[in-house]
Amino acid sequence: MKIVKICGQIEVLTGLHIGGGDDVMKIGGIDNPIIKDTNSENPYIPGSSIKGKMRSLLEWNNRLVSYGNGSPFSSENLNKIPEPDKKSAENLLKLFGDSSSKNAFGMTRISVSDCKLSEESKHMKLSEAKMENIINRKSGMAEHPRQTERVPAGVKFDFDIRIKVLDGDSEDELVGMVKNGIELLESDYLGGSGSRGYGRVKFHIAS
Repeated sequence: MKIVKICGQIEVLTGLHIGGGDDVMKIGGIDNPIIKDTNSENPYIPGSSIKGKMRSLLEWNNRLVSYGNGSPFSSENLNKIPEPDKKSAENLLKLFGDSSSKNAFGMTRISVSDCKLSEESKHMKLSEAKMENIINRKSGMAEHPRQTERVPAGVKFDFDIRIKVLDGDSEDELVGMVKNGIELLESDYLGGSGSRGYGRVKFHIAS
């Protein structure tokens, strides 16, 4: 087995919101807080957010979404895939795992670590409150104001993606699919409210 690492930084280009939840409603507080490290109170990007969004985008990109009936693509649907697309479908299941009970491809090949705040960003302002509301179509007045917390543009996070290459795997194909997933994520968005312009990011790959 060989483990390939893809490391670098994620730069926030537009305000990023990945929700952290809050058990306590504070008067005058933020309605939608971002997720933060318990000890440092610094924001971070969960690896699961990156991995899940990459898988979803790759399923769309490889024309696999219609086979899952709303669920993640699994090996139960492989026999429905046209032969030219089958190899990509198999590599996706190798990388991200197979929810089918068959689990025909063994262990999941990709692991994505939580992305901690980069050292160079620790002196920066790490959150901002974005006021949002709904416009009443008849009166033209704003209604239901709420504050959403975001990580501001310019903040950077360190990322670490690792890919297990087993005997019989194609390293070029697996690594290529992960890099394609990164490109798709850059073209789309990360976190919530992407349709309102949130979550544009840039991956700077160092190795």
